Amino acid sequence: MGYLKRVIYNCKKATLLIEKQEMARLTFKEAFELRLHLFGCSFCRIYKKQSAVINQMVRQLFHDSSLKGAKLDDAFKKDLQERIENELNKN
Repeated sequence: MGYLKRVIYNCKKATLLIEKQEMARLTFKEAFELRLHLFGCSFCRIYKKQSAVINQMVRQLFHDSSLKGAKLDDAFKKDLQERIENELNKN
């Protein structure tokens, strides 16, 4: 399989790069491969959007003083899931 086909059809690598991108800067090659993959893969574009929303909400969780000490009980999980869905539906 050629280089481009490996990039285009490799969702596992794309999701790893999406997560890496949230924590660190991608190399030029990684950024190119991710852009190329996302251009043709709607599933990974959705994954990227969901990942960004979840990461943003987690960052807010740790910086929001009203949520410090919150436990992940069922009500909290349900509220978090609803907030994620609301954010996703905005776009």
